[in-house]
Amino acid sequence: MNECKQSSQKFGKSEVSHRCSSRCVSPLTFDSQAVGENIRLSHGGRLAEKTDNTFMNGLVFSNRPVKIQEKICLRIEKDSSICYGALRVGFTTVPPSTRSLPLPCMSMPNLTDKPGHWVVPLHESVCQAGSELEFWVSSQGSIYIGVNNEAYERQPGVDTKQPLWAMIDIYGQTRSILLLDSKKNKKLLYRRRSCPAPEPLASPDPDSHFRSVPDVSGFRREDCISCLDTKMPEDNVCVVCMVKEARITLPCGHRCLCKDCNFRVCEQFGTCPLCRHTISAPSVGERWFIEVC
Repeated sequence: MNECKQSSQKFGKSEVSHRCSSRCVSPLTFDSQAVGENIRLSHGGRLAEKTDNTFMNGLVFSNRPVKIQEKICLRIEKDSSICYGALRVGFTTVPPSTRSLPLPCMSMPNLTDKPGHWVVPLHESVCQAGSELEFWVSSQGSIYIGVNNEAYERQPGVDTKQPLWAMIDIYGQTRSILLLDSKKNKKLLYRRRSCPAPEPLASPDPDSHFRSVPDVSGFRREDCISCLDTKMPEDNVCVVCMVKEARITLPCGHRCLCKDCNFRVCEQFGTCPLCRHTISAPSVGERWFIEVC
């Protein structure tokens, strides 16, 4: 047995220590200093939640470098129907302690345009309140996402020769996340887990989504369309969900939306996400929206 000490002074508690076995992985929490401007940490640094109704300024990082094949497990605690897009997860070789504050408002493209950052945007359908998922980086440098016991390779090219910190962007519709634990298989004999074991929170009430409780009296619609005044993505993905291919060309000429997001933007906002040109649903016989085959 070896002794592992975890300091909780940053969260208003005195330092505590516990004993763990060789099967334990070091405690994993969110770094308490490198957090987005709209993020509040609680529950020993495992719960990160938005303090404002904006889609951005939700960056958090792990408190320590993660190991190759160490699966970071988390649960979506609250979501919102107000904003588009959802959680973004990834890894970075830049230590949280070296980052200047305030942090960039978004991981994509603010951080991914810089060396040492790899981010995967998740689809809204897997980021509903109560959803649990895990992500990790393989020894070959690929980011994997695990949802419902299914693993998907999403992005290769991660530099595994340097220490890697987990990076999570609480973005779009995602309002709060709970870091459950981390786990790492070792030679197929047993599984190592982060320690101490986290105290479970009550499972989120499906009716407790942010859509039913927030005060949105001061909410501005431009806060919801995720930095849509920026340039077109070079990989031709939808500028709203950042997942699907942009197949819809708007009347202004911008091809920037997938089919699903096109209807939502048209109905709820009525402007092009990039140039703010007014758009409206076409009447029968009109071909204002062109879908690229």
